[in-house]
Order: sequence, then structure tokens, then C-alpha cells
Amino acid sequence: MAAPGRPLRDGLDRVLLAKRGGLVVVGDQPAVLSICTGGFLLDAEFSPQRLAELAKMDGAIILAADASRIARANVHLMPKASIPTTETGTRHRTAERLARSIDVPVISVSAAMSVITVYRNDRKQRLQPVSWLRDRSDQALATLQRFRSRFDVALGNLSSLEVEDSVSIGDVVGAIQAAEMVQRIAKEVAGYLVELGDDGRLVRLQMAELCDGVAQSLRLVVRDYLRWPAPGAGAARESVDRVIDHLATLSGDELLDPHVLAGVLSLPASLVDAHTGIEPRGYRLLHRLPRFSDPIIDRIVERFVNLQQIMRASLGELEKVDGVGAAKARSLKEGLARLAESSIFERYQ
Repeated sequence: MAAPGRPLRDGLDRVLLAKRGGLVVVGDQPAVLSICTGGFLLDAEFSPQRLAELAKMDGAIILAADASRIARANVHLMPKASIPTTETGTRHRTAERLARSIDVPVISVSAAMSVITVYRNDRKQRLQPVSWLRDRSDQALATLQRFRSRFDVALGNLSSLEVEDSVSIGDVVGAIQAAEMVQRIAKEVAGYLVELGDDGRLVRLQMAELCDGVAQSLRLVVRDYLRWPAPGAGAARESVDRVIDHLATLSGDELLDPHVLAGVLSLPASLVDAHTGIEPRGYRLLHRLPRFSDPIIDRIVERFVNLQQIMRASLGELEKVDGVGAAKARSLKEGLARLAESSIFERYQ
């Protein structure tokens, strides 16, 4: 509600432009009203102009929970003094204590520092200027573009090496590192988008395009190379989920360490050298084939164990897999052959 382009933010910016302070509580439930004294009962429709005018008075302004109406103005708030606070200013101390005692957003506008701060429970968020948010989001998008390009190159090389049976642990680690970095930068941009509100729609479109398919590709790479997952398709997916969650908790240095990532993939100590060869199961390339559902892919991998055996399997052997049949077996052989041809062509052109 306090993002640029919203009526509440417009009113808060008007208070700042007038070089005045203010204390706004978004929520007029009984718990809030019980610590209010004095002031005026308004129950008026909200508008940015009215908020700016009411801020000329010293007391707090109480809004409805959806900020559609102004319930009270010039109110004196009396939260318990025993509630801890890290703030020093009177207005900011009151805002933090109220937010910690009652589950409502409290907004403090500082005239001296030209700062808008939102308090909610134990959290505090300073609202940044739109120009600052745009600059930071543009920088993040540029970085995201570089890592997405790196990820696409790593994934293309991985496909070529998989059909050639020449994949090393270093190749797998490189793809996982790039994918995880794309997701981390996207998460940072998502934070800027919350604060940008309606002004961030173009940034949102760019980020969606740059992140398209990355999460799915990362899951498939992990599933291809994760060693010793629990038996069964469901248990294997739970193992992949745990690895994805573990990757998100790694520090920057840990993410760049191939030995750490090899450990996350449960590779044995004898295979942690970056040049050691490793075989993919084949999930990722099989998902690139049209009209092959997850259950069928699971049964194919379970039957043939790895990608090279799938590629060497005859039509008769493929047809024996439940749900494949003659048409799908032929489609699988031809599809993998096309993928192998295009991957090798792209690698050596």
C-alpha cells in the first residue's frame, strides 16, 4: 500500500514535500483504539490531500485496515513503555512500540531526515526513493542478464557433453552455480519490485523473461547428477527438494567451491575432482522431448539407469517400458538423435 503509484504513498510523499512529520497507523481495530486518547473522529474517505492536511497536526492518524478511509486524526497513542525499542525519536519510539504490541503496520514520517519508515511486529523497513530503487533494479537486471547468459552457455555445453558421454563434475558444478546465482539475483530484484509497486511493471517483465525456465532446469540438473537419493520417484524428488533448499543456504564462497557443491550432490569423496567424469541419468534431455510425461520419463530412467543406455536402447527394449509403445519409442529415438546432432553442431560450429 505504501509503494509508488498508490494513494497512501502519494499522501506520505506530500507530507515529506511539506517538510512535516507524521505517524500513520493502518488499522482501526479495537486493540488500536484502546491505546488512543484524544483526537477527532472523522470516518472520512481517504485521499492523499486529506492525509497531508491532517499531518499538520501533531497527533497520529488512524486509517482503516485497507487504507480506504481515515478513521481518526490528531490522536495521542499510548503503547506500553515497557515494550523495548531501538529508536531514539519520540515518534519513532511510539511507532516501534505500537507495531510490536499490536499486529498492524505503523508508518513514521521524519521531517528532519526526510525518511519514511514502516514498522510491523519486530521488523522495520525504510522506504527508498523511487530513483534509488530504479538504479538498483537496473544494476541487478544487468547482472542477472550476465548470469543468465552464463547459465545458457553452461547448459548448452552440458547437453553436448552429455550426448558425447564426456561430462565432468566441473561442468555440472558450473551449470548449478550459474542457475543458483540467477535465482539469488532475481530474489533481490523481487524485493525492489515490492517497493516499486506499479512503477516496477517493466522491471517485472524483464525479470520474468530472464528467469524463465531456470528453476526447472536447475531441478533437472540436480536430479540427473544427485547421487544416492532414496529409492522411488517420490523420494527422489524429496531428495532434490532438499538439495535445492541447501543450495539456497550456501554463502557466496561456498557456492563457488566445487568441493562444497560436490558434497551437496552427495558425491563420494573419490569423485570430487572437477575433471572426474560423471554420468547423467537423462531426466533433463528427456524433458526436452514433446509429449513425454513425468511418469513415463521416470519409468524410462528407472529401466535404463543413465542417458547413454537410453540412447543405445533398441526400439524393442524401449517399447517394453510401460506407457511407451511403438510410436513413443520411435519418437524418443528420433528426438534424442536430433538433440545429439543439434548439441554437437552448436558446440563445434
